[in-house]
Amino acid sequence: LRHGFIEHVSILESMRNTMASGILRSRVAHVQQRSARDTRGVLSFGAMTIPCALGRSGVVALKREGDGASPRGLWSIREIYYRADRVARPATDLPVRRLRPDQAWCDVSGDRNYNRLVRLPYSVLDERLWRKDGLYDIIGVLSHNVRPRVQGLGSAIFLHVAREGYLPTAGCVALALEDLQRLLAYRGGPAMIRFGPSH
Repeated sequence: LRHGFIEHVSILESMRNTMASGILRSRVAHVQQRSARDTRGVLSFGAMTIPCALGRSGVVALKREGDGASPRGLWSIREIYYRADRVARPATDLPVRRLRPDQAWCDVSGDRNYNRLVRLPYSVLDERLWRKDGLYDIIGVLSHNVRPRVQGLGSAIFLHVAREGYLPTAGCVALALEDLQRLLAYRGGPAMIRFGPSH
């Protein structure tokens, strides 16, 4: 029953985003794996085609916390965070906020703030957003498992900066910094990202 409920919620969330995309169809970026088991892919948006890194477990229909997979479906980009001490403010029509050193993302299933932005110090383990390695110099927060939030269905699914060599992510989609900046500036940036086939 639990498995069926979680799968149902995931499908409904993706369907809601699909209906919303009718208005924003021209602002949907598409992410495709190069092959079924590949952790690298290609992001397409308008005339742009950009290499990207995906989750270490590829793209799956039913995302679980800690599985290392990117969630199949259509997700809106809710907001952009950036490190003002390292990069310029992204040139995009999307909501943009400066990242602060005390911000983190709760990735602990069972916590009341699961899959939400939190302030440090926080009582449980978290995904710190202020990083030394530059991966979160720009972050796009995706709408996966946001409304409704279901414990264990996955958290902190972001659009962010890729590691050198496009090493796999924990489930996010990652681009080279320069490509990410160009993407957000192109046509105001994508309003939504689709993981997996368009149909």
